[in-house]
Amino acid sequence: MEQNSTAPVSAGPGGMSVKSRRAALVAAIFLMATSAIGPGFITQTATFTTKLGSAFAFAILASILIDFVVQLNIWRIVTLTKMRASDIANAAIPGTGYVLAVLVIIGGLFFNIGNIGGSGLGLNAMLGMDPKWGGAISALIAIGIFTSKRAGLAVDRLIVVAGIAMILLTFYVAIVSQPPVGDALFQTFLPSTIDFATITTIVGGTVGGYITYSGAHRLLDKGTVGIENLGAVNRAALTGIAVTGLMRYVLFLAILGVVASGVVIDISGKGANPAAQAFQAAAGDVGYRIFGAVLWFAAITSVIGAAYTSVSFITVFKQDISERARNIATVIFIAVSLFFYVVITTPPAQMLVFVGGLNGLILPIGLSIFIYAAWARSDLMGGYRYPRWLLVLGVLTCALTWYMGYKSIGPIFALLIGA
Repeated sequence: MEQNSTAPVSAGPGGMSVKSRRAALVAAIFLMATSAIGPGFITQTATFTTKLGSAFAFAILASILIDFVVQLNIWRIVTLTKMRASDIANAAIPGTGYVLAVLVIIGGLFFNIGNIGGSGLGLNAMLGMDPKWGGAISALIAIGIFTSKRAGLAVDRLIVVAGIAMILLTFYVAIVSQPPVGDALFQTFLPSTIDFATITTIVGGTVGGYITYSGAHRLLDKGTVGIENLGAVNRAALTGIAVTGLMRYVLFLAILGVVASGVVIDISGKGANPAAQAFQAAAGDVGYRIFGAVLWFAAITSVIGAAYTSVSFITVFKQDISERARNIATVIFIAVSLFFYVVITTPPAQMLVFVGGLNGLILPIGLSIFIYAAWARSDLMGGYRYPRWLLVLGVLTCALTWYMGYKSIGPIFALLIGA
């Protein structure tokens, strides 16, 4: 990233050129959005919409509200401290940064196994390719991006293009499927059923584990930090939440239209691909191919996002890691994910639902540490006076996510064994 402190006309806060800062913010928005709308969320949405119908809209709303509180707090604290999440944790409560890093890396590895599986399912639907081969090819494409000399630029551009394509394609299917919008809106606020395991899983699939820190760490790497960038960072966080919230609800409506029409979707997990069935029922063979493209775009960007963010946590163990070394570590991370994807026999769709739940269990641990840092360690943020309203919302969200995790830990691990 180039600095432009000598050109006051084109320079923004902190000496960063306006163009560079805008590019950094857009990249962070779409990295957060595409990470939050990965193959896990798509598969989870199809699975739970089939089970709960319009009542699943409440889980979508809950995930958006939790996302709002989590991202505003995380992005703000990372921006002000100019530190990675694990370093912030260590500074706030010594030793917790290592615990957080291990949890995020393990959760990210599981997520990436599912992401590679999702890319295989996407190419299977789009081109008829065997899912194992499709996953392997997609992983190699992601590796190729990180071995490029301009890896950062390639990642930013791919994520933005893929994110826009996902939104447009899903909008088309949502219109074609003709969902019962009125009932969905009613049950968004007054659901007939509330399932904590479902909410924890969908929250984990959209803002749990590595996803919590993906956009914030991207901003840090781009140098968009400090009090002078806080306004732009807040706007970017809110834009990212709006984009992900809209995409989540549109995807839900697309699948709800199919479920409400009486089409039976197989969610057994034994090789089933519920989201593909929904898109095919809504728009025939064209819909099936569209689903393949949406899932592949979601999966390949999530493979990149999970690997990039998970590897960014290894700096807590070794601070002076060069960008080249991090890219190599990211390639190794993707390769290890691919190896486990090939040898694990759990169906990809079932794995995608489980990893969302697993990352939902990790979420309250990191969030609790960050809220403590905001409350007790203002010195880490240069004496910045943290907004009381945001702190209160953070405490309430911490309590809620801990409670949801307690209520749903059994059902989540039952997903892995198919119980």
